[in-house]
Amino acid sequence: MKIAFVGKGGSGKTTLSALFIRHLAAAGHPVVAVDADINQHLGPALGLTDARAAALPSLGAHLPEIKEYLRGDNPLIRSAEEMIKTTPPGPGSRLLRIVEENPVYAACARPVALDEGSVRLMVTGAFAEEDLGVACYHSKVGAVELLLNHLLDGPDEYLVTDMTAGSDSFASGLFTRFDLTFLVAEPTRKGVSVYRQYKEYAQDFDVHLRVVGNKVQGPDDLEFLRREVGEDLYACFGQSGWVRRLERGDEPPLRELEPANREVLARLQTAADAAHGLRDPRRYSAQAVRFHLRNAESWGNAKVGADLADQVDPDYVLGAGRPRTAGV
Repeated sequence: MKIAFVGKGGSGKTTLSALFIRHLAAAGHPVVAVDADINQHLGPALGLTDARAAALPSLGAHLPEIKEYLRGDNPLIRSAEEMIKTTPPGPGSRLLRIVEENPVYAACARPVALDEGSVRLMVTGAFAEEDLGVACYHSKVGAVELLLNHLLDGPDEYLVTDMTAGSDSFASGLFTRFDLTFLVAEPTRKGVSVYRQYKEYAQDFDVHLRVVGNKVQGPDDLEFLRREVGEDLYACFGQSGWVRRLERGDEPPLRELEPANREVLARLQTAADAAHGLRDPRRYSAQAVRFHLRNAESWGNAKVGADLADQVDPDYVLGAGRPRTAGV
């Protein structure tokens, strides 16, 4: 399952995404974790030192290699230089799986050992000084969109992405690449404002959205979220001494997380697992094509000097037939 965590800056989405990743890994599930936030904090939230987190390879720095690998021998893509972040797969493309070894993981993913289990971590990379004034952060998360367009994942396999804060996710088609999106909201007016904006933007794209209340201290907070969010409110994470210890630099084992909050993580997994059965591969592939054609017309054709609509095979559906994977 492809899972995203979104929310207002400071809402706790990185903390909750890291806790969910830990929960899945502790149960023995294969997990690929992706930090796609402009503020790269997922590594430290998973227990990495600041030095180790800063040393992680960035997806953006390896984008030419990623494109070359995914292109495979797809006859519709003449070169890796003509691939953009929305280029969809087609016959001959190489696809990624959660559980495999491939050049993309070798270059960009690093194993992170947790107190229970381990995960693969990939990061988009921080916004560098040379980007200032000449690039937007969405040029970096484009690598994530490209990977998700080429990812074959099955039940009991998880890719969890910590997205950029607020509604910035809608600056690309990345928000449509997930089976389920958890929006983390504090019980405040600012906390629910991002929910309303996200829901409005997402309603035309069949985005499956669940709200997770965070920092909920009592009945008043719960009632506020129920009134403002309604049936989209799925679970509430309470105040946590465990999280406070983590934020102070301790490394508390997951088994010491408060039982009520541990139950919230189990509920999130239940929702994620249910989302797998709602998949529509044709819709998923059609959305990828829709955003690719939009990007091609807007800027892609001019950038590469070719009509990128020619990269689309209208009959190709991700996951249908026997697609090419690593080593094939």
